[in-house]
Amino acid sequence: MISHAVFLDRDGTINIDPGYLGDPEKVELYEGVPQGLRELKKRGCFKIVVISNQSGISRGLIKEDDVIAVNKRINELLKLENTSIDAFYFCPYHPDFDSPEKCECRKPSPRMIFQAVEDLDIDLSKSYIIGDSVSDIECGLNAGIKTILVKNTLNDTEINSLHNEGKSPNFVAGNFLEACDYIVKDFEGGD
Repeated sequence: MISHAVFLDRDGTINIDPGYLGDPEKVELYEGVPQGLRELKKRGCFKIVVISNQSGISRGLIKEDDVIAVNKRINELLKLENTSIDAFYFCPYHPDFDSPEKCECRKPSPRMIFQAVEDLDIDLSKSYIIGDSVSDIECGLNAGIKTILVKNTLNDTEINSLHNEGKSPNFVAGNFLEACDYIVKDFEGGD
C-alpha cells in the first residue's frame, strides 16, 4: 500500500545535538517529539523516516555501529511514548574525506529520500521534511516535497539567507510540535 511520509533530520531536529553523537546514553529528545510523531501517525497515517548526514564516521569520530546504536536508542525512547520511527537512513560520507561519488547520498541531495520511496512505497506528492538546517530545506526542495524548518539551531540571519536565495521553507516552526501541527493541518486541508 502506498503511503505518505514525513522525513526528519535527526541531530538538532528530533534530538539535542552535542556534536557527532555516538553514545546512546547521551540521546535526549526535544520536548514534543513523541507527541508530534504520534499525531502524525494517527492523523496523517504517515511513515516516519529519518534521513541524516553522519560525517563523523568518515571523520573517524564515531563508527557506523555508534550511529545504529543511537538510532536504536531513539526508537527505544519513542516506544516508551507509544510511537516510533519507521526507518533510518544515513550518509556516512563527507567531501573532505570521500569521493564525490560516495558523497552523492549526502544532503542536500535527495538520494536518501528517493531510496526510502523505493524501499517503503512512499508517495512524495503529500510528503514533508522537517529539519533544522539549510541542507535539510534544500534536500526537501530537491525532492519536490514541502519543507518545514524548526528553529532549533538556525538564527534569523541564516533563515533570511534562505529566503533571499529563493529557498524559503513552506513553514518555519518554533519547535517540533508546531512543525507537526502544521503538517497535520496542511495534509487534512489539502491544497
